[in-house]
Amino acid sequence: MDQIAELRALIEGSENIVFFGGAGVSTESGIPDFRSTSGLYSQKYDHPPETMLSHSFFISNTEEFFRFYRDKMVHLDAKPNAAHFKLAELESRGKLKAVVTQNIDNLHQAAGSRRVYELHGSVHRNFCTKCGKAHGIEHIMESEGIPRCGCGGVIKPDVVLYEEPLDADIMEGASEAIKGADVFIIGGTSLNVYPAAGLLRFYRGDKLVLINRSELPQEKNARLVIRGSIGEVMSQI
Repeated sequence: MDQIAELRALIEGSENIVFFGGAGVSTESGIPDFRSTSGLYSQKYDHPPETMLSHSFFISNTEEFFRFYRDKMVHLDAKPNAAHFKLAELESRGKLKAVVTQNIDNLHQAAGSRRVYELHGSVHRNFCTKCGKAHGIEHIMESEGIPRCGCGGVIKPDVVLYEEPLDADIMEGASEAIKGADVFIIGGTSLNVYPAAGLLRFYRGDKLVLINRSELPQEKNARLVIRGSIGEVMSQI
């Protein structure tokens, strides 16, 4: 049985699939990843991206944070790709129970997925640090300098910055979904970013599927390993 046929058989035989995805799911929508040779981390700025995306930098260099954030972290023209649409389709068929994503672009929801655990937040949610009022991404992008609420408070994107903890409720929901999964598909991620990558330990089944362009250390524990584009693979299911 070839790999695509085997993946198809695993999916058809399950009604409790969980998908865990990283930056590679969004690169095919034109959003650069963080760690490839053409990704965000390989570019040159006055400060390293890890510094500019930290909580302390947001506090101490707020205007510079937003200049970088608007320029490099928000991609409003991006559209869902074949992987996003296939996952939404599997959910609508009752097979996929949850998507766990490290991405902050909202493309899973745009494709139609409903149960999405956004580990690192979303650029589409923003809150005033003073009064807590919610603001859309348009407010961030249309303002200049530091975006402010009507109360005068600074508006902060609801994304998890370096030095900030992941949301406990989202982590719990994601871990419970993974615990109950029959088939666990991981795609487009290096599994290098913790604590998100640590969620893998909650999977108790024996049908782990890894879909990635590069080799992963976890392959020895996988039922099926497919090297390639997540969009191309999922479009063949």
